[in-house]
Amino acid sequence: NADGDRIRFGSRHNHCYTSPIYREKVATINRKLAERYGNHPAVIGWHISNEYGGNEHKCMCCCELCKAEFRSWLKEKYGTIDELNKQWWSYFWSHTYPDWDYIDPPMTNGESSTHGLKIDWRRFITHQTVDFMKNEIRAVKSVNPSIPVTTNLMSFFPFLDYREFAKEVDFVSNDLYPAWSGQPSDINVASESAAMHDLIRSLKHKPFVLMESTPSLVNWHTYNKLKRPGQHEVASLQAVAHGSDSVMYFQWRKSRGSSEKFHGAVVDHVGSEHTRVFREVSALGKRLGQLDEIVGTKTVSRAAILYDWANRWALDDSQGFQRLDKKVLPTLYKHYHTLWKRGINTDIISNEDDFGQYDLIIAPMMYMTSNALIEKMESYVKNGGTLLATYMLGMVNENDLVHLGGFPAGALKDVFGIWNEEIDTLYPNETNTVEWNGKDYTAVDYCELVHPTTAETLATYKTDFYAGMPAITKNSYGKGTAYYVTFRDKGDASDHLTELLLEACGITSDFDGALPEGVTVHSRTDGKTLYVFLQNFNAKTATTKTAKEWKTVEDGKTVTGEITLAPYETLILSKKQ
Repeated sequence: NADGDRIRFGSRHNHCYTSPIYREKVATINRKLAERYGNHPAVIGWHISNEYGGNEHKCMCCCELCKAEFRSWLKEKYGTIDELNKQWWSYFWSHTYPDWDYIDPPMTNGESSTHGLKIDWRRFITHQTVDFMKNEIRAVKSVNPSIPVTTNLMSFFPFLDYREFAKEVDFVSNDLYPAWSGQPSDINVASESAAMHDLIRSLKHKPFVLMESTPSLVNWHTYNKLKRPGQHEVASLQAVAHGSDSVMYFQWRKSRGSSEKFHGAVVDHVGSEHTRVFREVSALGKRLGQLDEIVGTKTVSRAAILYDWANRWALDDSQGFQRLDKKVLPTLYKHYHTLWKRGINTDIISNEDDFGQYDLIIAPMMYMTSNALIEKMESYVKNGGTLLATYMLGMVNENDLVHLGGFPAGALKDVFGIWNEEIDTLYPNETNTVEWNGKDYTAVDYCELVHPTTAETLATYKTDFYAGMPAITKNSYGKGTAYYVTFRDKGDASDHLTELLLEACGITSDFDGALPEGVTVHSRTDGKTLYVFLQNFNAKTATTKTAKEWKTVEDGKTVTGEITLAPYETLILSKKQ
């Protein structure tokens, strides 16, 4: 581990992905299984390993084999030790490396402050884990080259960059266990779950597989509450609404002993079908059996949110701001919620995706921006895109070296028409006030002090020594528009701004009815027929109204006018495009 101690046998993850012996033995297991089952007509896909990384030891062994492989990886990346020292800025605190053999991973009892080392170690962990997975895939495909392979990911899991995994599998799978409670807070749970589904779908921009979920409760939340009647169905169909072509479970039957004996399952310890959960699973299975025409259909999104694992690593490691919790994911969720509640299909994209296919891109806390990403953002706006970015934009490059010349880096100052001089970190109980069109909004956590050059100021701070300085700006650049938000809000300012941007971009939901609180809609299409999933995540009845004429997918009934949704009900509708 990072202390340099050898871990004793036990727990779920106790292995070295670099070890040639371990690789050989695991490949043998994979190959033997494939020889037994790989050509069976009932086998339609192959699940490689299980939840790579887990939660122990931050996913990686720090033994001598791993250290040696890490050094080789660094040699290939940087070429010379001098270039590595330059990119890591290791001269600070006199930590210059005279030779590759001096480099260790970040160790608890060694070097743990060089940010270039830390972020490259995280990248190496992903590289080595993916390489291990490829070793497993080769063993399976040596028996049956045509069998599709996948592995189960875990949404925004912090320790591995899942975009690298998606490149190597035939289809993407995910595990998801939200903490449903039956309380009003479930609306936020539903929104965050939707964001996780959208992230997984966006990894390959194709339908995915929900490999693990529970029809009931789990055993590892702080409070393990039962799903209320109807929540299992609405949560499962939410996955399908956001691009999943399956609903599967961990687990079929509860274990008799050990740590997961009280984790939810289709079959309980009673060992019969006479349970509420079994009946709900059966009912869901019947509904899924009526949705064959939706399998393989696509999600079309005109809006996207930019998310990069390396950016999250770099920002979380940065010494400054709120040092212990930068709130990267909560910020993403906040911006996502403004789209979700309006029924707007949203992709969660990477720096490598094609920006040009989106009318609106939101880039929350994009602290780490390479020159390539800066050029891509600049080109996107110049060619007509609408880009919304927040505080901390463009502060360091891909090796976590600060961009010189002021923030945001390079051409982004022209794109947004501002320069950021300072950022003020507020104490937990401290706030500022932002005035926008005569209405006050509360600023928390961060307030940047920016100077407009060509940007129009939409909102300003009201208090502290930077009262009157811009809080929200708008800048025309080329054919497009760039908006910049200098503060973290409680959601209301972001919500209003997003509403204005959606209107300006002409982005609307595929369902024409008003969406009450806790009711949302998302769609899939085969290019000829539009399928919408109208979902009520409330524990109470909700109503909406449509002026269009829809057909229910399951029984072909006509739906128009007022629609009443029971608690946790999903109505699946279609119409020709």
